[in-house]
Amino acid sequence: MPLTKENVTIPPMDTHNQTLISNVHPSNWENPTPAEVYNLVVLGAGTAGLVTAIGAAGLGAKVALVEKHLMGGDCLNVGCIPSKGMIRSSRVIAEVREASSHGIRIPEGTEANFSAVMERVRKLRAVISHHDSAERYKSLGIDVFFGEAQFKTSNSVEVGGEILKFKKAVIATGARAAHPPIPGLQEAGFLTNETVFNLTSLPKRFLIVGAGPIGCELAQAFGRLGSEVHLFEAMHGFLPREDQDAAGILKNIFDKEKIHSLCCCNIQKVEKRGAEKIVHFTAKHEGEKPQEIVVDEILIGVGRIPNINGLNLEAVGVKYDSKSGVQTNDYLQTTNPNIYAAGDICLKYKFTHTADATARIVIQNALFFNSKKLSSLIVPWCTYTDPEIAHVGSYENEAKEKGIEVETFSREFKEVDRAILDGEPEGFVKVHVKKGTDKILGATMVARHAGDMISEITLAMTAQVGLGKIARVIHPYPTQAEAIKQVADAYNRARLTPTVKKIISSWLSWKR
Repeated sequence: MPLTKENVTIPPMDTHNQTLISNVHPSNWENPTPAEVYNLVVLGAGTAGLVTAIGAAGLGAKVALVEKHLMGGDCLNVGCIPSKGMIRSSRVIAEVREASSHGIRIPEGTEANFSAVMERVRKLRAVISHHDSAERYKSLGIDVFFGEAQFKTSNSVEVGGEILKFKKAVIATGARAAHPPIPGLQEAGFLTNETVFNLTSLPKRFLIVGAGPIGCELAQAFGRLGSEVHLFEAMHGFLPREDQDAAGILKNIFDKEKIHSLCCCNIQKVEKRGAEKIVHFTAKHEGEKPQEIVVDEILIGVGRIPNINGLNLEAVGVKYDSKSGVQTNDYLQTTNPNIYAAGDICLKYKFTHTADATARIVIQNALFFNSKKLSSLIVPWCTYTDPEIAHVGSYENEAKEKGIEVETFSREFKEVDRAILDGEPEGFVKVHVKKGTDKILGATMVARHAGDMISEITLAMTAQVGLGKIARVIHPYPTQAEAIKQVADAYNRARLTPTVKKIISSWLSWKR
């Protein structure tokens, strides 16, 4: 039984990262002897693969789970877990700086200890990693293999010289950070989400390329922890794919926090000068004149590309695209009927929760029969800045493009008592309904905890509960979530047309 051959290291190799590795890619791991045939072979032990494996095994299926690097995938190792740990620390120091506005006096010179912040991130990641550990999945009856997998036939894959035969397989190999072809970038060196959490010292001057969710979250976190942050976006606008009212609020906050954001940027080259990196660029709104900035680190956050290399998909008739990933139908079945896909390898929305949701679809469809559809999912998402921006369903322009007439109801937090008391008046709740009905088409929220609040609307949409009925739900007072009820009240008031009011007035006069 061969040992896994990869000697994994994650800098810095302190006790926390050693614990992490011992859980998610133990150096002494022995791959098991393959079973005669598996009900399901799952390639990739990120969220989609882990949920697929554990769900199928829980139903009694014989499952093999293959991972070439770290179990837990991006979410645990280089995504949700470390980033939210870092964001929490950055929120604390921001609150400290605002303490005087709440009547609290803080000693002068209070500052963030970046090294301690990052050690906390590594410590918490190590603690959480037990949930995704090889030993845990082994204890649940799953055969865990470390190594690179390659399809050999339509019912077998090879891992470390062993052949795993299957009735069905699931591709859940995820995605990785994209690297733009900027001259000199490779030579100068750069960070992505896959390496930024390895930092132990704060970059004094930090350039972040890409003003999407990842770029904005990390720009604000590093800025609050003490970096001078420059945020470049090649496309038009800030959070270009988000509701622009929401993006505008965040842009104003970034300006107040002295994050230098610039859109329509074209980076022409990067040069290295000692420890410094010189970035040459032009910006449309500044006349396209050649400019340069000097920074200590560059973070690239311009999107993700699917991990399809080396799988030998051509040999088993699985069609794919180098940008969008593995092609699937609405049942998440690939062009090979015995092979399914889940998570970032095949999805437009590359979120942990969509990976989880699609894994549950695949379990049903691969083990039993095709009945669960990707198109039935209602997917929320959140950008974890401060305030957060959360969304679910369609944006107003998307609904109109589909020929659906829309009515929008909104409530600003400066009109919500709890938001005023919390000192968090920036933001709003905005809900779109199909005109003439209370059918919710989509919603956007901007609030300190918008990611928690959006679930109420997601539940309503999933259960086909209209906006008018939300007004009947008692919300505790005072809470910021009361804004959702106030939006529903606004919808109900809008139904009181002059004609309806006249009828009601006549009825009440008669009753007197």
